Amino acid sequence: MIRLDALQEIKDRFEEINRLMAREDVATDPQRLRELGRERTTLEGLVQAIDTYERATSERDDVRAILAEEPVGELADMARAELETIEANLSAIEADLRLKIIPKAPEDARDAILEIRAGTGGDEAGLFAGDLYRMYQKFAEGRGWKVEVMNVSPGAKGGFKEIVLSIRGEDAFGFMKFESGVHRVQRVPVTESSGRLHTSAATVAVLPEAEDIDVRLGPNDVKVDVYRSSGPGGQSVNTTDSAVRLTHVPTGLVVTCQDEKSQHKNKDKALRVLRSRLYEQEMEKRRAERSEVRRSMVGSGDRSAKIRTYNFPQDRVTDHRLEGNDKNHPLHKVMDGALEEIITALQTADNMEQLADLASGS
Repeated sequence: MIRLDALQEIKDRFEEINRLMAREDVATDPQRLRELGRERTTLEGLVQAIDTYERATSERDDVRAILAEEPVGELADMARAELETIEANLSAIEADLRLKIIPKAPEDARDAILEIRAGTGGDEAGLFAGDLYRMYQKFAEGRGWKVEVMNVSPGAKGGFKEIVLSIRGEDAFGFMKFESGVHRVQRVPVTESSGRLHTSAATVAVLPEAEDIDVRLGPNDVKVDVYRSSGPGGQSVNTTDSAVRLTHVPTGLVVTCQDEKSQHKNKDKALRVLRSRLYEQEMEKRRAERSEVRRSMVGSGDRSAKIRTYNFPQDRVTDHRLEGNDKNHPLHKVMDGALEEIITALQTADNMEQLADLASGS
């Protein structure tokens, strides 16, 4: 049974947020307004689900009251039939509400930093990293998100050794976090003259983008090095010290950026990535979900540590975290950005697991 007092607390909080956002002191505080706006967006769909649930329970109680008066004939038949329909619908409504009432991680509403790196497989792995980049770009554009390239290290024969992206949009991290891991590809690469089937891999890491207040960097925390860009980008890129390398002294984390012609812009981008990596590390410590350092999120890039396989000859994408009909999907659609079904299935599985944990702990 869902606790009605808990539902009322959620509705009360939603109304309180609306009142706070209308206050002048909050309206002139961009950071506070942004935080409240995120919470309001998270609660809005839940409040709608609560309203639907409460209307259905009220209708059920009204029909039960009619039946308690022991009507006869056609009225009794109609009331019993209506009650049966309402209770069937209420069961589905309650199940949906139970899933939605699971608290979202606060970082889910944030923008995301997406890092794609070529793993096992040489030049073919770099080409596959490029395919994943285009897949995510199409998926993000389909959702109305903004994609910004933060840093690129091109592959020798196309694709990328590494590409880092910023993805900005509603619940970007909440959707994209399920993409973290090793992605394996099976196909005959264009670099193969004998037509043999190859297996290669690329790693994907998704971080919630941090804000200035999340990670405070002291004046001596970051070592800044500038150097001449080595990749494509035009004469001014390759002849000036526009590339930036940041080293976080306390942890040894290194971030480079050379995608922009401006040293200042490269430094800003590198700081965004560095803050996000540090923020993600801190989250891991707080949650105590993993004891390894950041690289454990995507493994070593070895073909065996996979979350998903892209089989080109069979036009099939298999997500190894899912079961049944959710496991396999048409490859040509997925590579064209149709990731919605896979990610939704992963979200549902994650919610069900959390629901089971809540039930066992109650």
